[in-house]
Order: sequence, then C-alpha cells, then structure tokens
Amino acid sequence: MRDALVTVYSRIERLSRVAIIAIILLFTLLRLMRVELNLSAQVIIALIGLVIGIPHGAIDHLISIPSKPRSRFILYISAYVAIALVAGWAIATWDLRGFQVILIMSSLHFGYGDAAFRNEWRSAAGIQKAPWYLESLYALPAGFLPVLLPLTDPRAGDALHRIHATLEGWAGSQSHLLRNLTLTLSGIAILLLLTFKSYQFAFDLFLLATLSLIAPPLVAFATYFGFWHAARHTARLVPKLPRAREFAAQGQGSRALLAAVTPGLYAVAGSAAIALGLMLFDRRHFSSGLLWSALVLIWALTVPHMLSTSRFDLRAIRR
Repeated sequence: MRDALVTVYSRIERLSRVAIIAIILLFTLLRLMRVELNLSAQVIIALIGLVIGIPHGAIDHLISIPSKPRSRFILYISAYVAIALVAGWAIATWDLRGFQVILIMSSLHFGYGDAAFRNEWRSAAGIQKAPWYLESLYALPAGFLPVLLPLTDPRAGDALHRIHATLEGWAGSQSHLLRNLTLTLSGIAILLLLTFKSYQFAFDLFLLATLSLIAPPLVAFATYFGFWHAARHTARLVPKLPRAREFAAQGQGSRALLAAVTPGLYAVAGSAAIALGLMLFDRRHFSSGLLWSALVLIWALTVPHMLSTSRFDLRAIRR
C-alpha cells in the first residue's frame, strides 16, 4: 500500500502545481494581450472552484470518530451541525467581523494542512519528516498568501462589493500594510527555505505568491481552494477510509483516490440547495447573491471541519 500512497500523493501534488501554473500562464497571456476577464466570469469560476472543493470536507464524520457506539456517532454529528449553524449565523449577522475571523482561521488551516500533506507523503515514502521549524516557516505564508494577497489586491474591491457590499473595506486603512507584510514574510520564508535546501516548500510558496499576484482575486482563490487545498486534503483521506485503503493496498492509486472523493459528492448538491434556499428565503442577510450564500455556507462548515482535522494536522506535524 505504501507505494500506492506515494503515487497518490505524487499525482495530486503534480495536479495542483499544473493547475496553478496553467492559470498563471493563462492570465499572463491575457495581460500581454490586454484582455480583461469580466467580473461575472470571475464569479462563475469562483463558484466552480468552491464546488470542486466542497467534497473534501464532507466526510469528517467518517474519519474523525468510529460509527459505533451509535450514540457517540450521533453526538458527534449533532455537535458538528450545531457548530456549523452557530458559525453560519454569526458570519451572516456580523458579516464583516465574521469575515475577518474566518480569514485568520482559514489561513492557519490551509497552511498547516498543506504542511501535514507533505509530511504524510514523506512518511508514506519512508523519508524522515521535515523539522518543525521548516514546516511552520512554510505553513504560515502558505496559508496567508492565497487569502490575504487576493483580498488586498486593488482589483478585489469590485469583486468584494459584488459578493457583499460590507466586505469591500474589510481591512480598512491597513490593506497595503497587510499586503506588504505578507509579501515580505513570504519572501524571507522562501530565502530561508532555499538556505535549508527545502526546495519543494520554497517552490510551492513561489507558485502561490505568483498565482495571487497574476490572476484576478476571485480566480486566484478559487483555483487554490479547489485544485490545491481540497485536492491535497483529499489525498490525505486515502489511508483513513477503508475502501480507499483497500484499493491502495492493491496498488490501485486512481481508484483509491476516487474512493476518497465519492463519499463527499452528495455534499455538492446539498450545499447548492441550501445556498439557493438561503438566498431566496432570507433576503435580509443573503440578498447579494448565490456566491455570498455559498461562501457563508462553506465558511460555516469550515469551522467544525477545521476543528475535526486539526488533530490529524498536528499529529502529522509532530510525527
């Protein structure tokens, strides 16, 4: 099974890098041709990225707790849903503050989840893990780059206003400071990682920074979320799901990966239905459209998802 896991991790890493490089090349070409992608097209791409990313967090109940005893399983599901409902209500009610809090939480989740992906891959390959300080040196900028750079991009104003009017000035007068600080810390991290010969970490940071600087904000985040974060997290699910683990033991890496994706597909239809329902039946908080409804829903589910996966991330980092 070890060889199949290494194949799965390698394939997903290659996919995520190819997706990022393709978007970078596409928008570099569009810039040279002076072609601007309109905001409606960006919103559509963002929705696609969100939809692709939804299944990776939809099976936390399968990997976090045994299904027996039944009472314990039901308690976990109840607590998970309750946390999501409270988080969704808080974000929708205090949209700006909720947005700012979820940005910090998501950035830490993204960065350390990606570092855990790398460490689990090294473990499957029988290679010694990277030192904790190199993992943190990578994780912090890796989480904040795809979040803060797009949101502090001058082009982000119209997109944020389109999503929800109150989000346009989310950083207030600190927008340039946050942007410059993120770029500076990321540059220092890349140089230090190169010094320590951690070339894979350094290359990934370079790709994330370039994506966030070249692509429009919504496209940059959607590409990262769907084809980088969600894809890499899905690869980490393979050894945790019995069916996927069985395929991996047989050396069938592709089927193992598919078995990790399939259980979460139901969440796509469910999320779309709930987002549409929020937009139609609660126009006070969700009047700005489907994307805002989808984002609130995903952010709400992200809170219990981050709590559920944090122990796996920490276990992988400490291993």
